Amino acid sequence: MSNLFVVAYNDVPTANQVRDKLIALSRQHLVELEDVVVVERREADGKIKLHQAVNLTATGAAGGALWGGLIGLLFLAPLLGAAVGAAAGAAGGAVTDTGVNDDFMREVSSNLRPGAAALFALAKTEAVDKVVAEVAPFGGQLVQTSLSSEDEEHLKEMVRAARGAESEQPTTRPEASAARTGATEQQPTTRPES
Repeated sequence: MSNLFVVAYNDVPTANQVRDKLIALSRQHLVELEDVVVVERREADGKIKLHQAVNLTATGAAGGALWGGLIGLLFLAPLLGAAVGAAAGAAGGAVTDTGVNDDFMREVSSNLRPGAAALFALAKTEAVDKVVAEVAPFGGQLVQTSLSSEDEEHLKEMVRAARGAESEQPTTRPEASAARTGATEQQPTTRPES
């Protein structure tokens, strides 16, 4: 079963970096993502903007074109079938909402200060310790989860331990240090001596 994790960040670039890191961890089979969305509260007008990882309209159009083309082959009109299939797939994709509910994300994100962002991840993993070690350096505040109270407390302890362990060791990932401290330039890095 997947669990929902909502983490608030001071800015959109940091939230995007964490989303990209989660996608990379997904490719390594450390986490299985059902949905991952960055939600920002714009500074200019205070409106909530969702940055979906998957464009359902484009995905629906591509799938519809494929199926429409195949069905069109049966009736000797593959181009017409592909065009009709693409239009139907795009329409279906535009009205489909999979993963985390958009209205729920807007409601939770309405509490963000202007300029801040939140990352919504619907995921499951057995390698929690490895995932936490990779995303903890980016900072952020855990806003909400679907975990039990006990599991959520354990997760928070893991994050504190990962952040504490990182502050005790030399930095090896400049983007993580910059994200955590809010610095805009890269921090010097050192490697532990062998």
